[in-house]
Amino acid sequence: MKVRQLFLLSVMLLAACTTAPTATSQPESLPSSTPEATETETVVVATEESAPTPRPTLGPDEWMTLPIVPEVTDTAREIYKRGQELGRDPNHFSKVGDCQTNTGFYLVDFDNDGAYSLGEYASLQDTIDYYQGSFSRTSLAMRDGYNVAAILTPLRADPKLCEKGENPIACEFRLHNPSIAIISLETNFSDRPADDYGKYMRQIIEYSIEQGVVPILATKGDNLEGDHSINAEIAEIAVEYDIPLWNLWAALQPLPNQGHSTELNDGFHLSFSRNFFDKPKNMLSGWPWRNLTALQALDAVRRGLQEQ
Repeated sequence: MKVRQLFLLSVMLLAACTTAPTATSQPESLPSSTPEATETETVVVATEESAPTPRPTLGPDEWMTLPIVPEVTDTAREIYKRGQELGRDPNHFSKVGDCQTNTGFYLVDFDNDGAYSLGEYASLQDTIDYYQGSFSRTSLAMRDGYNVAAILTPLRADPKLCEKGENPIACEFRLHNPSIAIISLETNFSDRPADDYGKYMRQIIEYSIEQGVVPILATKGDNLEGDHSINAEIAEIAVEYDIPLWNLWAALQPLPNQGHSTELNDGFHLSFSRNFFDKPKNMLSGWPWRNLTALQALDAVRRGLQEQ
């Protein structure tokens, strides 16, 4: 699949988003925040000459009605096929994200027997087995404080594992060699408008496509910006590039407090229960639904890609 011309952009970094007190965060080699007004970094991404075919746009609030679990399109199959030609590992996926991704709450349990129960979703075990090892991997493209700009910034890469000039997502793709990337970047870009978020997210998506890695783009559970503009932008990007969208926001809406913690009461952190999907009380919390629907999205994409 051909992608649009990308340009070198200067990126301001913002302060870290915080994790819940009980979350398990991965250790970092670099500070999780950089003073916004003091540093800019050059983002280096691959380029191609042609722009993608324009896609239909969404109507106002139409993203709210989009399915939780995506369907795989021919475009995603083309990306996957290209990735296989490049030698991408079909049994690897990578997590790309911020503090809500860089936590022991997110997907990690699926690599540990006895840490979860699927209940009526037992068919998902095939996908757990297929991607064994990727669920608990410490991705080099996730860290507290990451946002859409930091993912593209070499300064934010792990200096011990990444090559000079390599940004976090390029480093992760090189070392883990995934065929799929689940991209969930919830931290807003220093209260900037959704257009700024979208500008950097498009670069992440275009780089993934160029590298033959199928992006699964996730909506966020919160509405800290107040007008749902970030989720609308995320969904618009998924439609624009014809890539899978995991609509986490829609999955959380029926839950008490829309799946968010009443103890922290910040409208950002999800309510916690363990991933025992056969226990009705657990399924009143946000985290089991985030993990279940992420697994369902991964399962749907895996099966859809294998259909080719």
